[in-house]
Amino acid sequence: MKLLNGFGCFLCGSLGVLLWAAPANPDRHVKAALALLDAIAALAHSDAALAGPELRTALADPDTRATLADPVLKAPLAEPEVNISPLKTSDTCVLSEECIDQYLWSVYERAPKLDTIKVAEQIKETIEKNGKSHTVTKTVTKFVNEDFTWKDPDAAEKAGISVAQYVIGGMDRGFKVRLYHLFRALDDAGLCPGITSGFRDDYRQSIASGNKAATDRSYHGGSLRGGYGHGLAADVVSVKGETRSERLISNQILWKWIDAHGKEFGIGRPYLDKDPPHIAPIDGTEYADKRGLNAKLAGKESAATGRDAKLAKSPQAMLQRRAEHKPL
Repeated sequence: MKLLNGFGCFLCGSLGVLLWAAPANPDRHVKAALALLDAIAALAHSDAALAGPELRTALADPDTRATLADPVLKAPLAEPEVNISPLKTSDTCVLSEECIDQYLWSVYERAPKLDTIKVAEQIKETIEKNGKSHTVTKTVTKFVNEDFTWKDPDAAEKAGISVAQYVIGGMDRGFKVRLYHLFRALDDAGLCPGITSGFRDDYRQSIASGNKAATDRSYHGGSLRGGYGHGLAADVVSVKGETRSERLISNQILWKWIDAHGKEFGIGRPYLDKDPPHIAPIDGTEYADKRGLNAKLAGKESAATGRDAKLAKSPQAMLQRRAEHKPL
């Protein structure tokens, strides 16, 4: 028993070193950290097996095993008060997936769920034409403020789990580790990060507004992307500022910080100013398609196609085609 406990301390210490060292290769470090988390979980089961027949009998119960295997789904996450002060966690938090989830939930909870969206509105207008009055219908676009606080709770209720289990628990484990380190660094820099959107299933995506993917194709967790537990995207803003205009300025500073330093944590903004809050792993498919090698290849192919089209329309090309088709 003492030997197992000592080995557990060694694993925890090794995990702490892995996660707190500045990762030159984020993906390699995250995989190593997750492997150690699994080893710690396995050790806990081995240690319990030696404790006695009573505990072994308890572990035979499916509900007990489910509780040990996934504490996040069984124990509701605490709901801290919303504030803009740096969120504090202990140095040992990285040893527990549940602790990381608690921290990310705190970051989510303190962010106002507000957005500015475009709304098309039809209005009737009377105009004068040829001395007569005519009533016409025009479509005008307005920018309105939307409070989408209700959307995640609604989706969580349909899924039959708490909001915390839905929003945070539905994200990929490795991605959550990266987010944890990124947000700790943003907090240390005084930028006060807040999550406005984490995991989204197909229903949640269907009621989303603004820039969004198809219902089942969202990297937030659409069914074609793996669904629950595989969310690889989040929307992040700054909660720094007493007014919304002040927070908009803070948002720009936070997003530029991510552009400059995000790769150190394996995270970037795939769409830049087209969808500023959206962040994702830089080694993921979404980032590769929008900012990585795939995007560069697509850009080169598009540029080449454009050049070919211009050359085809040039006077020289037209004269050459006429000469080729001139009857003898």
